[in-house]
Amino acid sequence: MSLSAVGSGLDIPTIVAQLVAAERAPSANRINTQGTAATAKLSALGSIKSSLSGLQTAMEAMGKAADTRAFKTSVPEKSGFSATIVTDPATGKTLAAAGSYNIEVVSLAQPQKLSSGAYKADDVVGDGKLSIGWGEESISVDIASGSTLTSIAAAINSAAGGKGVNATVITANDGQHLVLNAVNSGTDGALTVSASGGDGGLSALSWDGTSGGLSQTSVPTNAHVRVDGFDRESSSNSISDIIAGVTLDLTKAEAGTTTALTITQNNEPLKTAMQAFVTAYNASISLLKTSSAYDAEKDKASVLTGDSMVRGMQQQLRGQLSANVIDLKELGLTVTKDGTLSLDASTFDKAIAKNPAAAERLVGKSGNLYEGMNSILKSNLDSGTGTLVQRTDALNKEIKTLEKQLDDLDARMEKISVRYTAQFTAMDAMVARMQSTSDYLTQQLAGMAK
Repeated sequence: MSLSAVGSGLDIPTIVAQLVAAERAPSANRINTQGTAATAKLSALGSIKSSLSGLQTAMEAMGKAADTRAFKTSVPEKSGFSATIVTDPATGKTLAAAGSYNIEVVSLAQPQKLSSGAYKADDVVGDGKLSIGWGEESISVDIASGSTLTSIAAAINSAAGGKGVNATVITANDGQHLVLNAVNSGTDGALTVSASGGDGGLSALSWDGTSGGLSQTSVPTNAHVRVDGFDRESSSNSISDIIAGVTLDLTKAEAGTTTALTITQNNEPLKTAMQAFVTAYNASISLLKTSSAYDAEKDKASVLTGDSMVRGMQQQLRGQLSANVIDLKELGLTVTKDGTLSLDASTFDKAIAKNPAAAERLVGKSGNLYEGMNSILKSNLDSGTGTLVQRTDALNKEIKTLEKQLDDLDARMEKISVRYTAQFTAMDAMVARMQSTSDYLTQQLAGMAK
């Protein structure tokens, strides 16, 4: 028996579907409208949160740049040294200060080299133990019986592991020579070699600092640099403690020749950081404005029009600029009519040259603007208590609730569909029975009439 037309000829599935759809529509439209609005607000708040996070990052970078104060070095080309500014890893700050110095590189540090006498490739040198020392360190190398120069060099390199000494074998016209290279330059890296035990053959590889079986082919020398007439020696060609906050890397000795090293304050990192902050601030202010604006001409509201939280954030951010407007202007930061910021690079350069500490007092991590902005951004972005985070969580919960309401509505409509189908089917069956009775009576009456 077809449900669509048992006796009445009605299309029951279509009728049921239309009745269910009509009953479902008001609730579904309400839920979907609320869901669309909540999703739009969630998206808008997500954009605001992302923008404010960018502003917070830019502000952190600006604060760090203002606190550390950067410097740069200037050294003429083809000088016998280079100079770089160094910072304290713990604080990120440098001890460097603006100034100029006359640098003379008297000599460079060089490592020691020791060489053995000549041996044939398969000559057995000896066995026992070699003790090799440099500075306050030393290694002990066991030399096996039957060792040649090649196997001795391998044993030394294995024991040293790249520290203090490395050994090579050089083949010359007169035979093979073991060469010991001091890893560290200067007198601090100078090597001593002593032999003990075995057959005594290793004594040919000894060196006590002045004499021995080995010969000294390269004398260890210290670097000698003269700064403004003050002499300094170092076992390394890289010297970090002669001028505070500056590392000198010596590359060429030019005794008698002085070269000027100039250290000046480098304002570019701070200027770049401040411009990045200005860009991030303007983007945030613009986004907050458009997210809550009302288009009177089109009579159209934005997603967050009238939202008190958004208006409050706008007022708080602008309030920080208003509270520091004089100090901002002195640094070249101007608040425009539409509430955005602009940076005048020329004014900034002049202000920093006149008063290097001005930026630190305003935008450093203990500065007035930094502390105020930091407080506002944290109150909105904090993962636990931030107003933006809490608002976002609330909207996510609302959307989940609406999704459940839709699921419940679908389940309820399914039951209603089953009930309507049963009712129409029963009605159709009754119509069929009545039709059958009518046909029977018609036949009986027709027979009586005949």
